[in-house]
Amino acid sequence: MKPSYKRILLKLSGEALTGDGQFGIDAEVLKSFASEIADIHKMGVQIGIVIGGGNIFRGIQAAAHGINKVSGDYMGMLATVINCVAFQNALEAQGVPTRLQTAIKMEQIAEPFIGRKAIRHLEKDRVVLFGSGTGNPYFTTDTAAALRANEIGADIILKGTRVDGVYDCDPEKNPNAKRYDTISYSEVLEKNIRVMDQTAIALCKENNLPIVVFDLNTKGNLKRLISGENIGTTVKKSS
Repeated sequence: MKPSYKRILLKLSGEALTGDGQFGIDAEVLKSFASEIADIHKMGVQIGIVIGGGNIFRGIQAAAHGINKVSGDYMGMLATVINCVAFQNALEAQGVPTRLQTAIKMEQIAEPFIGRKAIRHLEKDRVVLFGSGTGNPYFTTDTAAALRANEIGADIILKGTRVDGVYDCDPEKNPNAKRYDTISYSEVLEKNIRVMDQTAIALCKENNLPIVVFDLNTKGNLKRLISGENIGTTVKKSS
């Protein structure tokens, strides 16, 4: 089956890797996600991945520990690299060739991020993981995902979450929450709906880069989405 997208940027939260735990990396969850990605890699899809670090450390936690914002954000960036290394190993165990690029130089672990080189890896059917966010404090991995997606010329950002789309309020707290099939960038910004942070949404809006928010925990959802099924919520220019 011909995939609906040639090149994607998959955004995962660090918390998605914890499974039923409160922190760390669940090996079975990691293996399951890697298997899902291996399936779409076999379809010929070019895949970039950005993973958060919230399962290990979040910059927002820093103040509570007496750590200043900048130092806390750098600690969070390093946490994303740990997740990327783990994910890289899980993908390669599935037979998927990978490259890890980071915005902060760490030559023994990864290549420095170079957009043209990342594109070349994608063209050679390697999955590229992007670690350490944008390399700058005060920016989230949502913004890093939007930035990298635009830099590599991705067709779409796929944001894997634990819910099946975008709602007008938290569906885990309100059973009457309304799910959107599609929603515009402007509406997300105006209503301050928690899809991605506002900087990321604005960047996608400016470059007309669509986002699909979907439940990655449901096995097969990623492949169905890539195959053209209507999965999750699409954020685009107009709803």
